[in-house]
Amino acid sequence: MKDTVILITNNGMGKGDQALQHKLAAKYFELLTQNTHPPAAICFYTDGVKLAVSGSPALDQLKALEAKGVRLILCSTCLDFYGLSKEVQVGIVGGMTDIIEAMTKAAKVITI
Repeated sequence: MKDTVILITNNGMGKGDQALQHKLAAKYFELLTQNTHPPAAICFYTDGVKLAVSGSPALDQLKALEAKGVRLILCSTCLDFYGLSKEVQVGIVGGMTDIIEAMTKAAKVITI
């Protein structure tokens, strides 16, 4: 996974109950931290940015991934749209150019 970029476009994983989506996302990120070769980057846009702000149930797992060297890139336009720019707790605020750059450098791109 070291040459992989993961795109997070939802406030959780899958469809259905929000609590279940949050639980699945937190578990997914936790398991990624245990991977010997974590992804190069995780990009958050649209509702996905909500996982990297205050109150997110996945903050501890995302902070652990960032500590392992995974680049967490948050869409500034999306944060502004939701009024969450001041709530960012993890990652870097970037633009779509940063997300495109991460994607083009990756050998594989996975959308969650």
